[in-house]
Amino acid sequence: MILIAAPPNFEEGQSTYMPQRFNGQYYGWWKIRMHDFIMAEDFELWDVICHGPFVPTKTSGVSAVTIPKIRKEFNDDDRKAIEKVFRAKKILLCGIGPYEYNRILACQSAKEIWEAL
Repeated sequence: MILIAAPPNFEEGQSTYMPQRFNGQYYGWWKIRMHDFIMAEDFELWDVICHGPFVPTKTSGVSAVTIPKIRKEFNDDDRKAIEKVFRAKKILLCGIGPYEYNRILACQSAKEIWEAL
């Protein structure tokens, strides 16, 4: 059994609508809580964080080269997948404090943010 230390000022009954904020301390505790929060929101968001963002693509030309679609070519499924990319990033951004924000400032995806933290 692995014991993860909780912060000394941990209070019961914290919000189920907002993720716990990471302030640079107690990473193991925050990581488990954030994982569970994300899975409860939408388990596919965790896939976005683990595997990187979805990029809609199309096949072009006779040589069947795969290229990214431009925005006006997106279909409904593409839009839903892109929304998940931004929802995952939003949840992670809401779950960090101002001091940790500097660590992820250059990150473009939720996967990059998670790995930087």
